[in-house]
Order: sequence, then structure tokens, then C-alpha cells
Amino acid sequence: MGLNATLAMASRSLQVFSTGIEVAGQNIANAGTPGYIREELLLEPNFPYSDGQLVFGTGVRALGIQQQIDVFLETRVHTANSDASAAAARDSIFRQLQSEIGELGDSDISTAVNDFLATLNDLANQPESAALREVVVREGQQLASELSLLRANLDELRQAQTVKVDTLVSESNRLITQIEELNLEITRAESAGLSISDAGALRSQRYQALNRLSEIIPIEYRENDNGSIDLFSGDSYVILTGQSQRLKSVPRSAGTVIVQDVVFTKTESPVSLAGGELAGVLDGRDNVIGGFINDLDQFASSLIFEFNRIHASGESQKGFTDVTALSAVDNSNSVLNNAGLNFAPTDGRFLVKVANTLTGLTDTTNIRVDLDGIDPGNDTTLESLRQDLDAVSNLNAVITPDGRLQLTTDAGFEVRFSEDTSGALASLGINTFFTGTDSDDIGVNSIVLNDSAFIASGQGGGPGDNRNLLLLAQFLDNPQQSLNGQSLDGFYNTAISRVAQSAAAESAVANGYAAFRDSLLNQRSQFSGVSLDEEAVHIIEFQQSFQAAARLIRVIDELYDVLLNI
Repeated sequence: MGLNATLAMASRSLQVFSTGIEVAGQNIANAGTPGYIREELLLEPNFPYSDGQLVFGTGVRALGIQQQIDVFLETRVHTANSDASAAAARDSIFRQLQSEIGELGDSDISTAVNDFLATLNDLANQPESAALREVVVREGQQLASELSLLRANLDELRQAQTVKVDTLVSESNRLITQIEELNLEITRAESAGLSISDAGALRSQRYQALNRLSEIIPIEYRENDNGSIDLFSGDSYVILTGQSQRLKSVPRSAGTVIVQDVVFTKTESPVSLAGGELAGVLDGRDNVIGGFINDLDQFASSLIFEFNRIHASGESQKGFTDVTALSAVDNSNSVLNNAGLNFAPTDGRFLVKVANTLTGLTDTTNIRVDLDGIDPGNDTTLESLRQDLDAVSNLNAVITPDGRLQLTTDAGFEVRFSEDTSGALASLGINTFFTGTDSDDIGVNSIVLNDSAFIASGQGGGPGDNRNLLLLAQFLDNPQQSLNGQSLDGFYNTAISRVAQSAAAESAVANGYAAFRDSLLNQRSQFSGVSLDEEAVHIIEFQQSFQAAARLIRVIDELYDVLLNI
């Protein structure tokens, strides 16, 4: 090898070693940069040449600068991100739900129910006490208020998750746009795959965007030869060969609130709920919060109807002279258990007692409610029921224009009801205590609110009769057909226990997923992260190599001087 070739080799070495120092310096400078991936200078021996029988090496050459990343590990991190984020979102929603339920406080539903039943027991001991009747009404209002307030808070909590869904959709779309733009920049920087060097900073930004996107929705990606990536989520593409689509929210009604579902803009297919924070929020909103709302509604609905069934079968201290049903039917000629009532009556009967207020004489009439289905033509409708009631002496029955039954008595008479085995009075809303259909609209009948003497305390035994109160005080523990044989108390306790158990399980799952994700992140940090000690060693190695190449140049320079002076 001649001096010129040696000089060229040394010069090339200076460039390579200075590049190595620059790459190491880049790594050290970004050691604290979030998402930065360590870069490495790729070196190999330069092409040799032959001179006679001798083959000479020509030093070193730089192939390129590449990021140190394990693609398989990266995909595992993305999957772990999705699982951990979904579990964390559900865990957070469970904790918020438990806080709203507040069963360990003094203003929870269980306390309100027990306080209400306690006042019924107190009134049963003194059924003639007007003061205790007022207490019963007040505690009934408190129970209804607690149920309505809890439902309102749960609806608000559910609505907050919908707002979060919109936020996550917007962030996802921003990240997709960023990845799409970075694809183009990386392709241009890496010259369509002809260069071995990676566009490190651009790729780091893309990996960081992919990492965050994987926390929101489950993703998979595939890198193309030109440096761009195709991106998928579940069975849908996100970015594919120059095409892309975004996420969009689609509103739908869910009871008393409007919620958002999420679909892709072009395919209209729903976003995969296999993982990701978005899936966790949607699941928490619809199944965790929505599931408990369903339980709360079922509890309140059974409470309203079952309490009213007993109350409507009892007699109050006062009789009615004018009473209008609270519930309306869709068609007065439809069979009563299929006429659009919120609570369906069953086959049975009830007693109508019309009393003369001057003489106290009472006429009792048995009203048949035929809903056995044996002879559909004879089944009871609101119209047929009106006719039967209108036939009772001194009692007048009409159907209002909005489909409600209205009863009035002749002057000097009043009407009471008892022994309703059909539930028709409770279904229609006559002689009832509670109003409404579920936790959203439960309340106390205005008739009782205005005059507590209309609390149905007895069963026809006079002012001191407490038999109906005793039944009302025990109803919480009675098996209910509407709850598949469970008592109201048992049903609510089961719902609360289910939330507590599910919350504990979700917390454990979230911690497990987080620990697994952190272990993968540690592996990624070891492989792709910057070690300051290691980079310092690299700098020293390149510095010493640079100094050796510089000395070689100096020696060659001295040899040239010798040759020139010969």
C-alpha cells in the first residue's frame, strides 16, 4: 500500500471516528428525552484492493446510523399498554362508582330504607298518631330523594365518561395524523429505503406516537421497505398504503343520558374493544356504571310497585271523594296487562267500599280483574273496569282524555279500597304511596303529601287498626317475584357486594397488567435506552481511535518530508 492510499485510509478513519463521537454525543444529549431510542454507528471493513499477490485492507467505512429497537418487544409493549390502560380506566370508574354509592356513609340507600321502615314500625305501634304519620311521609320523601339523587349522580358520572370518550377520540385522531405525516418525512429522509441510516429523530417521534396510541386503542403495525408503516386496530385498517381513516363518535340514547359509540370514519366499523383506555372507558360507562344503574332501577321499580301493592290493599283514616289514577293506558279497550301500564296487574280482584259519611253504613263490592287468559274476550280492560266500578252505587267512574281512570262519589259518600290480589290499583296508581317507575322519577304521592291521613295503615278495623302497617314494615324482607324470588333487601345487598367484589378484582387486574407493562418497559429501556457509562466508553474509544489515525497522518507527513529531502 502506498503512502497516498494510507493517507486516504487515515483520513477516512478520522471522518468515521468523528461521526462515532457525534452519534455518542447525540445519545448522551437525549438520555433524558422521553421516548428517545439509542442510535448506533454501524461499521465494517472497507473494500480491500489487491497489488500483485498481496491484498491490502483500506480501513473502515460507516454503513449508516441505526436505532437500537426490538420490534417484537415493541409490539408486546403496545399490547401491554392496551391491556393496562383498559384495566386502569375500569378500575378508576369502579372507584368513582363506589364513592357515589357511599354505602359506608350515613346518606346511603340502605340507611334511607331502614330509616323509612323504622318509622313504619313506630307508626304501627301508634297508628292514630298524626305526628308519626308526618314522619313516615318525610322519611318516604327522603328515601325517594336519596334514590333520585344517586341516580342523577350516576347519570352525571356516566355523562362524564362520554366527554372522556370524545377527548380520547380527538387525541387518537391527532396521533394518527402525526404518524401519517411522519411516514412521509421518514420516507423522504431515508431515500425510499436506499440509505441504511435511520431518520432517528423522526422515528423516535413516530414510536412515541404509536406508544401513546396503543394506550388508547389496540394497535398493530407493519413496517414497509420505504420506512413507512401500515397501522391496524382489530380487524380495521388505520393507515394502509397511502389511505387512512380516523375515529368518530356516534351519539345514541341510553336511558336518560346521551352516550357516544366510536366507529371508524370510512368503514363505519366499531373500534376494537379488545383493549386500550377507550375500551376501558366505554366498558366502564356502559357495563360498570350502566349495569349498576340497571340494578338501581330494578330495585326502585320493585320498591315502588311492591310497596304500593300492599298500600293499595289497605284502608286509610279517610276515604276518597275524588281520585284519579296516576298511570294512563295506551288504549282503554286493550287487555289491562297489555295496555301500556308500567306495572302489569295479574288475575285477581279487589274490594270497593262506599260509605255514607253521615250514617257510616258501608256497601262493599267485589271487583273482578279477569286476566287469566282463558277467555280473552272476557279479559278485563280499563273500559270494562270502568263499567264495573260505575255500576257500584254512589260511585261514578270515567276515563279521562289522557287514558286515566277517574272515580268520584256522590255527595255525602266516600270510597275506600282493600284486599287487592290483582295489583290493579297499584298498577293504575290508585290509593298508592309512591309514584314513578324507577330511580329516575320515584316520588311520594301528592295525596299523601298533602294529607298523611291517606296512609293506608289498616284493613278496615277502625282508627287503631295497624295490620297494613305491619305488612308494609315487613315488605323489604319478602321474596319478590319481580326479583326472581329475592327480597328487596337481598337484591340491593347483592348489587352492592357485586360492585365491591368486581372493584377489588379489577384493581388486582390493573396492578397485574401495570406490573407486566413496567417489566416490558424496563426490558425496552435496557435494549433501546441510553446508558451514560456505555456512551462515555464509546466516546473514549472513538477519541483514542481518532488520535491514532491523526498520529498516522503525522507519520505519513514526516515520511513525505523525508522523501522530498532525498
